[in-house]
Amino acid sequence: MSAERTPPVHAPMDQFKVTDGQLVIGGQPLSRLAARVGQTPFYAYDRQLLTDRVAALRRALPTGIKLHFAMKANPMPALVQHMAGLVDGIDVASAGELLVALDAGANPEEISFAGPGKRDIELRQAVASGILVNVESFRELAPLAKASQELGLPARIAVRVNPDFELKASGMKMSGGPKQFGVDAEQVPELLKQIGQHPELSFEGFHLFAGSQNLKPEAIIEAQQKSFELACDLARSAPAPVRFLNLGGGFGIPYFPGESRLDLTPIGDNLARIQNEARTRLPEASIVIELGRYLVGEAGIYVSEVVDIKVSREHTFIVTNGGLHHHLAASGNFGQVIRKNYPVAIGNRMDEAPVAPASVVGPLCTPLDILGDKMRLPAVREGDLVVVFQSGAYGPSASPQRFLGHPETLEVLV
Repeated sequence: MSAERTPPVHAPMDQFKVTDGQLVIGGQPLSRLAARVGQTPFYAYDRQLLTDRVAALRRALPTGIKLHFAMKANPMPALVQHMAGLVDGIDVASAGELLVALDAGANPEEISFAGPGKRDIELRQAVASGILVNVESFRELAPLAKASQELGLPARIAVRVNPDFELKASGMKMSGGPKQFGVDAEQVPELLKQIGQHPELSFEGFHLFAGSQNLKPEAIIEAQQKSFELACDLARSAPAPVRFLNLGGGFGIPYFPGESRLDLTPIGDNLARIQNEARTRLPEASIVIELGRYLVGEAGIYVSEVVDIKVSREHTFIVTNGGLHHHLAASGNFGQVIRKNYPVAIGNRMDEAPVAPASVVGPLCTPLDILGDKMRLPAVREGDLVVVFQSGAYGPSASPQRFLGHPETLEVLV
């Protein structure tokens, strides 16, 4: 069978170099990095790849578009500190994330706070910190106004809008129809009216996030264009000029066989058109793109160690000391309807040919603990290092690390 007709066995994983059969991350051969970390399993994030991704995005987007990092994708403090020096702002989803962002040196004026269930104490912390709160319900207005009065500080707010459309072909839809996120577009004019009745509330703009993990430029372009038009319509009811317009993100990365990296060129061209139109229709607005997974996902790997090799009824199971308790997403239990494999390799045998299919499983007492199912990998030995690529986003912080009492994983930035 020709190479052109051979189906892809995994998504692209060529962002890392290979030297002498060893995967290289942060300039370190994998075996040496594992010795430096001192244990497996661990996550490793390549700071140069993070820097390169932001630089590539800057080149593709028009000058003046602000880039925010949604730190829910990866809240590791060292990584957040690195990202804070590269992007224009940080988007947080809790007071806990807010403290990490502030400790990392992020500019409070460029931190925004989203989430449907903000507690009163979190809203007070936000006002005290001088950050922007994306209001997601009528209920949030009163505690924000109260905090402003008590602290003698303005409560900076934007309205998170739940549009009547969604990001088509997205991995996770965040708008359209009934949603716990934001305020329904048809209710926003009334909310804006109430905001205008509170002198303590400083209205700055709108936040619209239609969906996530999308690899279709045309879908992202359509969602951004519709979001801009909706913001312009709602601005007519606003108590002050729009100075902040967050058009969300949705940029995806390839995880599964047959997927390719997102083409940024048409997205950048469309944002240039929006930016040009905004000079007339929203002349005071800064346009923001909020990205998490796209900025960090491909820069990280998860590394576990082979502890056993078992053959059950002619099928080989590679048993490692890591699994779904550290990497829920790779196991398929973080939103996949039909489980598909992340890119997986034997990181210390990158130059060896694959043999018969094998499944990579973890140590947990559940059949859900699968890191790679029926994958063609090189022959392995105990002590080899299994690598799961595309692991820089939604890794340890999105996984049940205390499940069944196994040790938690480490994280390093190299």
